[in-house]
Amino acid sequence: MERSSLNPTRRNVVAGTLTLAAAAAAVGGQPATAANKKKPQAGAAESPNSVTVADGTRIFFKDWGPKDAQPIVFHHGWPLSGDDWDNQMLFFLGKGYRVIAHDRRGHGRSSQVNGGHDMDHYAADVAAVVEHLDLRNAIHVGHSTGGGEAARYTARHGKGRVSKLVLIGAVPPIMVKTPANPGGLPIEVFDGFRSAQAANRAQFFHDVAAGPFYGFNRPGAKVSPAVVENWWRQGMQGGAKAHYDCIKAFSETDFTDDLKTVDVPAFLMHGEDDQIVPIADSALIGIKLLKKGALKTYPGLPHGMATTHADIINADLLAFFKA
Repeated sequence: MERSSLNPTRRNVVAGTLTLAAAAAAVGGQPATAANKKKPQAGAAESPNSVTVADGTRIFFKDWGPKDAQPIVFHHGWPLSGDDWDNQMLFFLGKGYRVIAHDRRGHGRSSQVNGGHDMDHYAADVAAVVEHLDLRNAIHVGHSTGGGEAARYTARHGKGRVSKLVLIGAVPPIMVKTPANPGGLPIEVFDGFRSAQAANRAQFFHDVAAGPFYGFNRPGAKVSPAVVENWWRQGMQGGAKAHYDCIKAFSETDFTDDLKTVDVPAFLMHGEDDQIVPIADSALIGIKLLKKGALKTYPGLPHGMATTHADIINADLLAFFKA
């Protein structure tokens, strides 16, 4: 994919934003208010691959494998879609599991609605999918923003339905710097994300994927143009407003109480060279809040390690599932 040119000012915005995030990682609110105040609930099915929740949003999902097999529900990161889990879905399908991945509202093939781009709605949307498919004894696996979504779903909706929880490079307990979270990333980092997306979403998404997300900006990194293009494809398939609003949702939502509430076995997996969600202010704190938590860190691995090192991640996931 050919990279478009940027004027010096625009280039500085993108470069500055990504550099600030990396710098803050070395040093180291309140949940977003829903635009739609109506409490989302499970709704009627719209098609074999979607469910419509009470506020009219259609949530797309993929559901593969035997209906009587143990289900694994995958929660994707920002600004992607359920397609980001293709490797894991095929791997665990081959191991006899039932695998499900949905597209968050405003992302991928789900409705590009105006409101509800907050963690409460995200979790309720997952509950609608789970109830529609009547999933029980399910393992929920969340990456990045999807980790926050999976934690909130498990804490608020998962009683009697969730057997295990996995958070990979996940945003909990909270990303932004606050008086209670002094090691967090400054709000200016996320303001930079918003500015860069509003100015040129296509270029910004390319820069994130080609740079810190997969560690492709590191010296000697083996860059995969196809991986970059697939990230960009997923991002551009979703809605610009949903992606813009989701930045507040993933950065300012406090998941502390969610982690404390989770009472099923939880496995935290985090790359030690994660430039997007710095490990010091996420997994290393989150593990202390879980009742039944286990943590494994991965030296030198990036935020997108489930893609760049799928063989390692899949093997560790399988071991946790079978434990």
